[in-house]
Amino acid sequence: METLERDLDLTEIVNGEEVVGPSPFGMHQGISGKLYLKIAAFVLMKDLGQVYYSPLDVIFEESLNRLQPDILFIRKENMAIFQDWVRGVPDMVCEIVSRGTFIRDTATKKEIYEKYKVPEYWIVIPEFKAVEVLTIENDRYERYSIAEIEGVVTSKVIEGLQVNIKDIFD
Repeated sequence: METLERDLDLTEIVNGEEVVGPSPFGMHQGISGKLYLKIAAFVLMKDLGQVYYSPLDVIFEESLNRLQPDILFIRKENMAIFQDWVRGVPDMVCEIVSRGTFIRDTATKKEIYEKYKVPEYWIVIPEFKAVEVLTIENDRYERYSIAEIEGVVTSKVIEGLQVNIKDIFD
C-alpha cells in the first residue's frame, strides 16, 4: 500500500516547500493526452528519446525542487537521468495551466525551469487555446514559438516537431 500511495503522490517540492495539488480536471487530461500522443509519436518515429507524462517526479535538487511537469522529453543521449524518477534536467517540459495554477505554472515553475536551464518549456493555456514554447537563450527563457486559437507551434529541442494547436484543443 505504501508503494501504491507513493506512486500516486501528487506532492511537489517548490523552492523547498511541499505543495499538494488536486488531480487534474477532465479537460486538462484530454489536452494533456492529445499533446502527449502527438509528441510521443513524433519522438518514437524519429527515435529521439522518450516522452513521459505526469505524475512523474523530476528531481532537480533533493528537498528543494521536485516537480511533476505534465509532459516531459528526454533525449536518447541524456537517458541516464531517468532512474527511479528523473534525477536531472529533462530536455523539454510542458505545463498545462489549470484554474488555480496560473501563477505557479507561468511564473514560479518557469523560474525554476529557467534556473536549472531546462532547454525548452511549453506553457499550455486551455482557456485561451494558446501554446507558448520558450527556449533558453543566454540563461533566460525567450519565446521561440506561440499560437493562439489556431496555428502551429514548433519545437527547437525536438527538431522537426510541429503541433497544430487545433489538434489538441478540439
